Amino acid sequence: MGRAHAPHFEPHAGRSMKGEEMKPGISQIISLSISLLLPLSGNGAELGTRQWTIQPVAITNVPGIIVSDLPNYAVYGYSEWQWGPGEDHGQLTNIVSVSDGYVATNAARLLTFFCFSDIHLTDEETPCWPYWSAYQTPVGFTKGAPPPGDGNSSAYSPVMLYTTQVLDASVRTANALHRLMPFDFALSLGDDLNNAQYNELRWFIDIMDGNTNIVPSSGAHLGSTNIDYQMPFAAPGLNPEIPWYQVLGNHDCFWAGTLVTTEYLRQSYTNDQVLLFGDLVEDGIDSRSHFLGTVDGSTLNGAIIGAGPVADFVVDGVTNAPMIAADPDRYALTTRSFMNEFLNTTSEPVGHGFSPENITNEFASYSFEPKGDVPLKVIVLDNIMIDEVVDFEHTNSAALGYLDTNRLDWLTGELDEGQANNQLMIIAAHVPIELVGIKGEGISATSLLEILHEYPNFILWVAGHLHRNIIKAQPSLLPESPEYGFWEVGNPSLKDFPQQFRTFEILRNTDNTISIKTTDIDPAVIPGSCADKSRGYAVGAARIFAAPLAASTNNGDGTWNFTDTNSYVNNAELLKVLTPTMQSVIANLGEPMGHRVAIDIDGTNATTHFLGELRSTTNLLSAWSDVTNISPYTVPMTNTASFYRAVE
Repeated sequence: MGRAHAPHFEPHAGRSMKGEEMKPGISQIISLSISLLLPLSGNGAELGTRQWTIQPVAITNVPGIIVSDLPNYAVYGYSEWQWGPGEDHGQLTNIVSVSDGYVATNAARLLTFFCFSDIHLTDEETPCWPYWSAYQTPVGFTKGAPPPGDGNSSAYSPVMLYTTQVLDASVRTANALHRLMPFDFALSLGDDLNNAQYNELRWFIDIMDGNTNIVPSSGAHLGSTNIDYQMPFAAPGLNPEIPWYQVLGNHDCFWAGTLVTTEYLRQSYTNDQVLLFGDLVEDGIDSRSHFLGTVDGSTLNGAIIGAGPVADFVVDGVTNAPMIAADPDRYALTTRSFMNEFLNTTSEPVGHGFSPENITNEFASYSFEPKGDVPLKVIVLDNIMIDEVVDFEHTNSAALGYLDTNRLDWLTGELDEGQANNQLMIIAAHVPIELVGIKGEGISATSLLEILHEYPNFILWVAGHLHRNIIKAQPSLLPESPEYGFWEVGNPSLKDFPQQFRTFEILRNTDNTISIKTTDIDPAVIPGSCADKSRGYAVGAARIFAAPLAASTNNGDGTWNFTDTNSYVNNAELLKVLTPTMQSVIANLGEPMGHRVAIDIDGTNATTHFLGELRSTTNLLSAWSDVTNISPYTVPMTNTASFYRAVE
């Protein structure tokens, strides 16, 4: 069964035109000499899941496969998806007290930004990664079973081959969106890297900067001339009009996101032998029972080599350890060296939030004010574990949240200052609130929530880490004072299905409440590209790992059914009530509602990019006709004058 592909953005020859925003809900009217009602170009909407969503196609009576059996993803339909209808959960009033039938009316746009999260840029050829624990995971595995087949998609997923290309596609999509909905700033919410490696970090910064020679391979650079995921490419970089800021994640400074990098692990990063490790829970940190494997970059499907029990590598009593080409650029990062590398950038701001003082003190929290005429502060909070409290006997301990008194005191100081200065406040952290202090270390999630509820100007906590589209209401602890409530929004991963990022619009309403409008964005991909392949593999892996897609059904005859076709999109408009003081402060602030329409003209054709529904008329005094909700829309130039607008 075939499936639809998203149309893609490519550089257009000729000139580009942008209009100005007009009245609420309607993009500007564009007059062009083009004819109406000609065939559409493309067959999908790449600019937002409010119009279209990616849905897995149900497959039944198919053989079970292991997650690394890439050729059979297409044979049995594991990677099949199709375009489905858009999703919008509407206005959510969980933290406000409103009368029945209340509907907020948006009056102005205060701020717009987007978040990338959990990109997990992966040097798949590293000798220092635990492939052994997951690459043989079969359909229908039992969670918690010992390897192989323990269901750990973080340890292996076929999407690991294409992470650089997916980020590049996402940056290109963000640039295209910026033409229609200009962003004031962007955030990366941590786990840019997969294994805290220097070369992975350089890929991230270089893609964001727009390096023209991204080399997504390492060691001997096998396959770099003929294997698609290994081949160098040019990255356009994020539009320089968009400043971007960085959050620290656990995969950015811990081995595999879970362990402090011991000296033994540190040496393994840059040596030529595949890591020899073992079962940490059963045998401890000094276990040396298995070679953990690596990817052969010369193979089309990224074959795993050098993985298995030590006994499998013994010949005539001699252990023949699997060897690969070493690479000094694979060295392990610390929190300090991670932050320091953001000073080596060509995009703005230098440091991307991290100052020399942050680096000297190894303190990865800071704040910034993104827009001079809007009283709003973004507080970037480092809430991942620190080396001293990571428990080596539990390999997921570094993946939990943590706040010590030093970071909590800094946070409350920032909140106090923002409240006193009549600023709205957003906290950006890697780990969601519920996982903070879950190990019994540091401040508990309950205590943190109590503190956050003391600040009525605090409106939003954005986080990553869970790779899920989550919207959680955190209502006030005082029902009679709803202004003390706030929203928590979890962001999806660019690695795992549904492979999206989020946009956020902070809107002022006519009654001076505010709305936080959040939308999931599917990266626009070129059919047949690495990013396109990754989308299919992400769907297939989500079926096998049953995350987030529901578990399969065993038919008892060796075949399985996969019937979860959910997009796992979570778009909504989140209402927040403010104190009388803040209502007065924001009154009359903001830019007009509506989005831009962008037109590319190459002399022969005109291509319209838009959000919402495109409408047209040949006479402004006549009725408008719906044209399409599929962006972009291309028609040839003629001598017939037509007018276009987009309506949400």
